[in-house]
Amino acid sequence: MNLDDFEQLVRSRRAVRNFRPDPVPEETLQRLLEAARWAPSGYNLQPARFHVVRDGKVREALFTACLDQKQVHEAPCTVVFTGDRSCFRRARYSRVLAMDLEAGAINERYKSFMEQIVPLAFGRAPLGAAALAKRLIVPFLRLIRPTPDLPACQMDFWLAKQVMLGAMNFMLAAKAAGLATVPMEGFDPVRVRRVLSLPRSEAVIVVVALGYEQGEGLTKTRLPLEEYVVEH
Repeated sequence: MNLDDFEQLVRSRRAVRNFRPDPVPEETLQRLLEAARWAPSGYNLQPARFHVVRDGKVREALFTACLDQKQVHEAPCTVVFTGDRSCFRRARYSRVLAMDLEAGAINERYKSFMEQIVPLAFGRAPLGAAALAKRLIVPFLRLIRPTPDLPACQMDFWLAKQVMLGAMNFMLAAKAAGLATVPMEGFDPVRVRRVLSLPRSEAVIVVVALGYEQGEGLTKTRLPLEEYVVEH
């Protein structure tokens, strides 16, 4: 694929709310999920989780949790993208670092650095005490030196950024495969969690219906590029 092909893919992908009942081939679905898996990930923590919903009873309950949006009924498959708030826990992250080290993606020095920085950035301590302390300290540190926002202070915001990278990969891959998607924010996260029996550690980020478009000819518009770009 060259840049022209990619531009065409990006411009032609749009949200679709009318789906045919035709099932999505299993091999195709797995390839789309693979595309989502390879999205960038801050600290390589890989917090995204993909909950694939195809069972009729679960889809019915999800339909209600998604405010009766018909695409959940119509699409043969819906993927609920969530983010794991516990992704930085030592046992799991040690495994990620070991994989990176074995693959040659990092060296021992960088591994040691990440073992120090991740607990500092993400640790919240019991009852969120560390998160509160960090939220209070960061403004004072910025008076002395540049200081980044810490995920511990705004974990769900950090998760949303990470998970949406994978969700966009998924939707672009779906378009390339001749499928249609629609990302949904209109849902009750508590009810979605209940429907899918999710642990409290998972934040529901976006719900994406997937299938074959019913009808054709939908277009989309965007404001001029000049209204997006600010030169500095």
